Amino acid sequence: MTKTWFITGTSTGLGRLLTGQLLLRGDRVIATLRKPGALDDLLASYGDRLQILMLDITDTSAIRTAVGAAFAKAGRIDVVVSNAGYGLFGAGEEVSDGQIERQIATNLVGSIQLIRAVLPHLRAQGGGRIVQVSSEGGQIAYPNFSLYHATKWGIEGFVESMAQEVKPFGIDFLIIEPGPTSTEFGAGLDHAEPMDCYETTPAGEVRRAIASGDFAIKGDALNTVRAMIAAADEVNPPLRLALGSTAYVSVSQALTERLRVLEAQKDVTFSADK
Repeated sequence: MTKTWFITGTSTGLGRLLTGQLLLRGDRVIATLRKPGALDDLLASYGDRLQILMLDITDTSAIRTAVGAAFAKAGRIDVVVSNAGYGLFGAGEEVSDGQIERQIATNLVGSIQLIRAVLPHLRAQGGGRIVQVSSEGGQIAYPNFSLYHATKWGIEGFVESMAQEVKPFGIDFLIIEPGPTSTEFGAGLDHAEPMDCYETTPAGEVRRAIASGDFAIKGDALNTVRAMIAAADEVNPPLRLALGSTAYVSVSQALTERLRVLEAQKDVTFSADK
């Protein structure tokens, strides 16, 4: 059955690849981007099955306008994909106030406001699915990505709560958690001004590993997108889907250690009850 998708952040990376794969299989896509012309090749190939809207995800009023226009044009949207975002690279002390504000406004507040904007339309049509593109970084953390992790952990908490709130309306969520994947994510990083005192710390080690190419990137972008589509097509997908062996190993280790620590403090924890 042909589906209609609304996808943010489609200029590059997983968003663009997802758009192309969906059009290739015959679906319709309403794609948002900030760079005019970024999807002209797909538009030439697929015509009116691709609709393009310009959108800065940090502009809440523009989000509501774009979402309203998309539903008015499509009539029904089956899947909304909240994908727009980028990485801020730097230790928490190194990043500037402006960089912090932009990171949170894009990755966290922008995603929240997109979800809030689509909910009335999904309720009115009797349901739908929202796919939130997060990261393995929504459950684990690397040094030098502290603000990025703050946004990904934040949006995952929001979605987990929201999923419970809107389930009675036939609306469900899927959180996608890719590990390091071969996309343009690295090229789009916003870099903080490095401080010498962090050179010999874990933050500096990660900085050097990425600069030298020693930071392993095992994820394949096309395979990741295909897995996303397959999960979004499921009748009852899991709330979270980790993608890539790095994501599986890192999330598994983090959850195992978290549970070990929790179990070790059980007596103290229960002592806080009445």
